[in-house]
Amino acid sequence: MINFRRAIPTTVDRVQKSTSDAINERIRLHTQQNVAKYATHPAEIQKRLNELDAEWDIERTLEANAAMIGLTGLVLGMKANKKFFVLPIAVGAFLFQHAVQGWCPPVPLFRRLGIRTQKEIENERFALKAIRGDFARAPGFGQENPEVTAIETLKAVQ
Repeated sequence: MINFRRAIPTTVDRVQKSTSDAINERIRLHTQQNVAKYATHPAEIQKRLNELDAEWDIERTLEANAAMIGLTGLVLGMKANKKFFVLPIAVGAFLFQHAVQGWCPPVPLFRRLGIRTQKEIENERFALKAIRGDFARAPGFGQENPEVTAIETLKAVQ
């Protein structure tokens, strides 16, 4: 019997597991360079955090492109040639494959272009916040009331 829990990668690491080691390393080094740059320019950290808020991750990039190709296929199928209806079918299959495996044909291209996963973006965000001292300032940290600690810590990481 197939153990699907082992066969299907976790949501968090499925894209990285289906990306070549060289590309993952290039993305990791780029993130490391960003963090090192802002560690020496702490006054610019908030600007970088704002940029990270606007950065599209691999999921959003895939979704937007899939929607565009699917809609184009529908319009062309209705207006030009029914053969174009294959585009939305292919897009649906690729999105399902990506949901399960973390891979579909556009992923290697987007990863080569430096499109990161949400986890990779968040790693940079948390590193910058740690450098800025956000976590040391969590007012509830260490209090006897765990609920206050949790609420204040969550505020610090947002």
